[in-house]
Amino acid sequence: MSDLLLVRHGETDWSATGRHTGRTDVPLTARGVEEAISLAPYFRDRHPALVVTSPLRRAVATAELAGLTGGVTDADLYEWDYGGYEGITTAEILRERPDWSLWTDGVPPGDAEHPGENAAEVGARADRVLARVAGVLREDRGDAVLVAHAHLLRVLTARYLGLPPEAGRLFLLRTGTFSRLSTEHGLPVIAGWNTHP
Repeated sequence: MSDLLLVRHGETDWSATGRHTGRTDVPLTARGVEEAISLAPYFRDRHPALVVTSPLRRAVATAELAGLTGGVTDADLYEWDYGGYEGITTAEILRERPDWSLWTDGVPPGDAEHPGENAAEVGARADRVLARVAGVLREDRGDAVLVAHAHLLRVLTARYLGLPPEAGRLFLLRTGTFSRLSTEHGLPVIAGWNTHP
């Protein structure tokens, strides 16, 4: 069976300052561009059967700069919709709600463009993505690459491993990194995680 390769987009101004960046379409910083370019050698000799990105430009640009061509976008790879916490840092939230956790408490609704999601809703989107790439992986036509966002990819990893969406809290994921989900003896495993080239 082929592997599922996960790429988190390069740095943005908002990721650098810890602001929750869900649907806000912010560009890569100069460092983010460098991070994306640094991924290119890893993918140079690989020929993935499928490349899928979030529609947001930070993910699309990362894929292009990493040399991942011929990709398609999938709205199910959008980042977690942070609702009323869009653009807010965790430190700011904790001043008002000291025991808050994204994973268990979710987010308050925001405006019409940011209604908010809980872990189960993000997990449902991750499950749909995994179902769509399952055929490619099973047929062993080559690896599938997903280029997206930290929280979404963390939830997707939990779901790939058969864990609840909230278990995504266990998988730290930095900008401009790649990870590899594979199988061993027919069971899903993490074969590489949070790797910089």
